[in-house]
Amino acid sequence: MRHQIKSDDLRAPEMAEAIEKCVHCGFCLAACPTYKLLGEEMDSPRGRIYLMKGVLEDRIEADEAQPFIDRCLGCMACVPACPSGVAYGDLLVSYRTLQEQSRQRPLMDGVARRLIIETLPYPRRFRLAMKSGKIGRMLQPFLPEAFASMLNMLPDKLPPPSPLPPILPAQGERRGKVALLSGCVQQALAPQINLAAARVLSANGVEVHIPAGQSCCGSILLHIGAESEARQIARRNFPLMPDDIDAIITTAAGCGSGMKDYELLFKGQTDLHKASDFSSKVKDFSAYLAGLGLREPRGFAAERAVAYQDACHLLHAQGLQSEPRSLLNQVPNLRLVDIPDAGICCGSAGTYNLDQPAIAEELGGQKAGAILAAGPDTVVSGNIGCITQIRKHLDLQGKNLPVMHIAELLWAAYQS
Repeated sequence: MRHQIKSDDLRAPEMAEAIEKCVHCGFCLAACPTYKLLGEEMDSPRGRIYLMKGVLEDRIEADEAQPFIDRCLGCMACVPACPSGVAYGDLLVSYRTLQEQSRQRPLMDGVARRLIIETLPYPRRFRLAMKSGKIGRMLQPFLPEAFASMLNMLPDKLPPPSPLPPILPAQGERRGKVALLSGCVQQALAPQINLAAARVLSANGVEVHIPAGQSCCGSILLHIGAESEARQIARRNFPLMPDDIDAIITTAAGCGSGMKDYELLFKGQTDLHKASDFSSKVKDFSAYLAGLGLREPRGFAAERAVAYQDACHLLHAQGLQSEPRSLLNQVPNLRLVDIPDAGICCGSAGTYNLDQPAIAEELGGQKAGAILAAGPDTVVSGNIGCITQIRKHLDLQGKNLPVMHIAELLWAAYQS
């Protein structure tokens, strides 16, 4: 299975530029979680670029390269580490999209992938799948690994659906007007996150609109190369957002990163302009609030030691490191503690837990250990995948620490 870069490939310029910029210096190796864990050159960004180049130039069989490409988390830790400015994310997404067009998967892997595509972006389907999964657990010893991995990720119970109000008015002087994306998986697993974000924004003088009929933003599919399905659901949100808003707020790091790549996703499409306009308004909750300026919350009665866990798609893909910390540092009686190797991925990475469960487990355990070494009494992050992964691995290590979204902690600080 081969696919040469041709002049009429829509992604040809981006892919060729990324490949040509790589000078194989090796700075990316120390930043790459899979290279640090596995110690294989081809499990590093430099090695994967070599493999992708070989496949696209018809020198390497795609089947030989595929296991190494599949093991890439897509965490983007290599991007800020690269002195040559290689756009590794654009290359990886484009390559996966091209290969998925002709890839022949084993039957059960193909079925598992289709279940992911048809379930995760749809909250109602996802909730139904969670309920059905309880039955599947009884059959787990007889199921293929791909299905067993899915069942292992199921929570013991889901919170009840929590519809969001269409509008939360600004409290006090109005300082802004935004639309809040409700999301997909997060809305099923932790609907309280969006509600907390809307309340915090409202308390800071922001009028929050939560348009009805929203769909998944498509990011979770974009990152696994399901490009056409990603576009199909993403474009449903375009006409729903008010024209006079300052920003489209997301509370999920992976979603924000994916939506900022809409120009790549919609390249060559008739609605590219709409996609670009939408993308230009997307801001992470913490970035918008830090830029606006936080109205100081009441804080906590007793000191709380809080570890902030950098979600990869906030830290590496969007370059947001100081913004969430600046918000937390303004909360009275909150003391931030640093996590060792904070920039290393926790192993969640979208669907990675399902696709590469062994590596995800190892990285999750390492992250939980690093958090415990920091000695916090509360863990905060900006991404539902990280929150779920960290909570699971802290529990496995016998530590029942609160793990929450930054919006939840800020709302608690306003309420205390």
